[in-house]
Amino acid sequence: MSLPPLPEEAITIGADARTWREAVRLAGAGLEASGAARSAYSEEMIRMIEEHGPYVVIAPGLALAHARPGPDVIKDGLAVVTLSTPVAFGHPHNDPVSVVLGLAILSIEGHLASVAELANVFNDPTAIPAIAAAKDAATIIAIMKREQ
Repeated sequence: MSLPPLPEEAITIGADARTWREAVRLAGAGLEASGAARSAYSEEMIRMIEEHGPYVVIAPGLALAHARPGPDVIKDGLAVVTLSTPVAFGHPHNDPVSVVLGLAILSIEGHLASVAELANVFNDPTAIPAIAAAKDAATIIAIMKREQ
């Protein structure tokens, strides 16, 4: 399976967020801008973190915000937010986070496959710092597609 669509309108570079909630809302705004999710999906992603803790911080500096498939997901989509100043999610080892991914997937099967595909992207230890340092959306898209 390939990654969910990552259009340029779903990418935010050098954003300012004071808290992890603001960072997740920015990722949700990217999903909304690309037509992948409704605005309520951001609050659902936040609710999942509040309920389960900072499990979304999957690697040093990287958070994968997501929620279950549901009525707020319109179509499969991915969003990327890089932060001008990293924020803490409360993870004991992988904080602070400088790159937040937002993932919206219509089906449970697709959700699992997308997470597995994202893991393949981030098996490359240079991917997170390269995305964090990217100055344009095309660079981030190329990294995510492993074209660099």
